[in-house]
Amino acid sequence: MGVSASLRSLFDRAVDYAGMFPPCALALQPALRNQATYVLSPEAWMLNGFVLPVEQFDAATHFSSEFNAQYPLCVAALGPKTTNENAFLDGVANAATAIRTFSKYEVEVSHLEMFLPDDVDSASLKEARAIVGELTAFWEAPPERADQTIELIAAHNSDEEVPTFGYKLRTGGVTADAIPTSAEIARALVAAAGRQVPIKFTAGLHHPIRQFRDEVKAKMHGFLNVLGAAVLAGEHQWGVDQVVMMLEDEDPRSFSLSDNFFAWREWKIDTARLQSRRKFVRSFGSCSFDEPREDLRALNLL
Repeated sequence: MGVSASLRSLFDRAVDYAGMFPPCALALQPALRNQATYVLSPEAWMLNGFVLPVEQFDAATHFSSEFNAQYPLCVAALGPKTTNENAFLDGVANAATAIRTFSKYEVEVSHLEMFLPDDVDSASLKEARAIVGELTAFWEAPPERADQTIELIAAHNSDEEVPTFGYKLRTGGVTADAIPTSAEIARALVAAAGRQVPIKFTAGLHHPIRQFRDEVKAKMHGFLNVLGAAVLAGEHQWGVDQVVMMLEDEDPRSFSLSDNFFAWREWKIDTARLQSRRKFVRSFGSCSFDEPREDLRALNLL
């Protein structure tokens, strides 16, 4: 079947392939070979960046022949996890240097991702901006710090013509205790939408619809639930309770994706508005690019 216009808009460059990370945890070479296959697939339009730690950049250059100018390697650069402001700024500087060197190959770096330590303030973000230039960056903080982190980023972005700093939210993991509650995710989505801060997601979004999974003995969030709730929350100015309802919906029949609109139950957003909202709802990391596509096909969406 054909791909609806709203599905294409919702998932356009929405998947950051993180094959090197758990639970897949592939070595660099097979993960890059997968990426080289994916960029040639009919669903290549869904791919965003290949999640690659900056310390692996040099090793990755040995496999650059897998890509070319027509089908380049697009990278989501993952900086080091640091625990204080000074180490954070050093990490940003090292990452920026590595990105400049790496970009000389057949590589496009879509954005930088790094964990944001507790003591980073507005002055630190200004310094980080001076270091990375115009490169988009997403700063990760745990769900319990989402609101204050988003407020910090929003204050920084208010001085920019384009909001090039965003928030990265961890939405799961390989154990049940790594999965944030629906309320925690909802608060982050509402805060980001209200302050027009771009948001992306990492970990745990393996399947479209929320469901219980034996591998973690818990319910895992669905990427259709999360991305859909993020765009609808911004479009309709939802509160936390409304977002929680959508995040916890386990019925695929609640979701509609036509050429004209995306809808959850009675709530709709037309395709043109959906494209606009996606500027603030960027992507989600997945250790598999096959599972999301297989699940969408099983729902007769792809």
